[in-house]
Amino acid sequence: MNSFGRKFRVSIFGESHGDAIGVVLDGVQPGIALTQEDFAADILRRKSGPKGTTPRTETDEPQFLSGLYNGFTTGAPLTIIFHNRNTRSTDYKLFNDVPRPGHADYTASIKWLDFNDPRGGGHFSGRLTLPLVAAGVVAKKMVGYPVTARLVEVGGVTRAEALASRREEALPDGGIEEKGPQADADLWRDVLEAAIADLDSVGGIVECRADGIPAGLGEPFFDSVESLISHAVFAIPGVRGIEFGDGFQAARMRGSEHNDPFDTAVGANLGLHVNVHPSKNGAGGINGGITNGNPLVFRVAFKPTSSIGRKQETFNFATGQMTTLQIPGRHDACFALRTPVVVEAVTAIVLADLVRLL
Repeated sequence: MNSFGRKFRVSIFGESHGDAIGVVLDGVQPGIALTQEDFAADILRRKSGPKGTTPRTETDEPQFLSGLYNGFTTGAPLTIIFHNRNTRSTDYKLFNDVPRPGHADYTASIKWLDFNDPRGGGHFSGRLTLPLVAAGVVAKKMVGYPVTARLVEVGGVTRAEALASRREEALPDGGIEEKGPQADADLWRDVLEAAIADLDSVGGIVECRADGIPAGLGEPFFDSVESLISHAVFAIPGVRGIEFGDGFQAARMRGSEHNDPFDTAVGANLGLHVNVHPSKNGAGGINGGITNGNPLVFRVAFKPTSSIGRKQETFNFATGQMTTLQIPGRHDACFALRTPVVVEAVTAIVLADLVRLL
């Protein structure tokens, strides 16, 4: 459904072109200092504007409806909304008869008997990642551990390859190692320009890392840390895969390569098992579904944007005939540019729930 978590429960609502979208957070710790400014940095990292992102721009100012008093969380459900103001719903009328290939237009109409709101993708829009980012801001405050994510690949070009290419051109870095879609758009400029010129789109891979997490979080089997994070990550529109630590590469390794021996030097003088960490991190910080004290590390694959300007042959449900679809409107050539902060948010949500369950 539209809710996730047990002790820290996140519920999102709204549609892309409705009056507002928002989130209700239940189980928020009381006494957390919270203002609009606390959300500014993460919201900016999700915003459109740089090359490869949609021209649609919104103010994205959080409005608190409940759960906040005198600048502190009360412990009651915290409700945050964002108004939608820059909408062009006429761009989406075509998709009633000709659903976009690869998008949720068709499955949403089947699931909700054609009563769904199709404007801007409705409840299935990437616009709904904004409430997730807002929830992540609160969750990060509750967790207290640093959770960071960044793009490591766009359109099949790795970050290292993109950096090497920029330096070969003798161009200044210009802050390309900084966080945010603008920095990443500058770094992968050639890939994005090629996709835009072809009226097409590209995907990307985001790597997320959480440091300082204690050993012992998670419950086998169905509430393993991998299960919960994967559950939350796949709520982000456009996710196609996830891998932890060595990931799929582990299938091509031997046990002697993938195993994480414990480094006795780490805890020899402490006498506590919880302070003995594996010497490497092939498992991504998790063994048996439970955190082992190493950094949590995983990568998420995002598909290319479904809405592209390139002509596609598909089915017209009104005429019962095949047709040529050329999608109008404002869309991302690479929405993965805006997703690292969203991956951070859902990771923090999971960790906040696990911490509250202790």
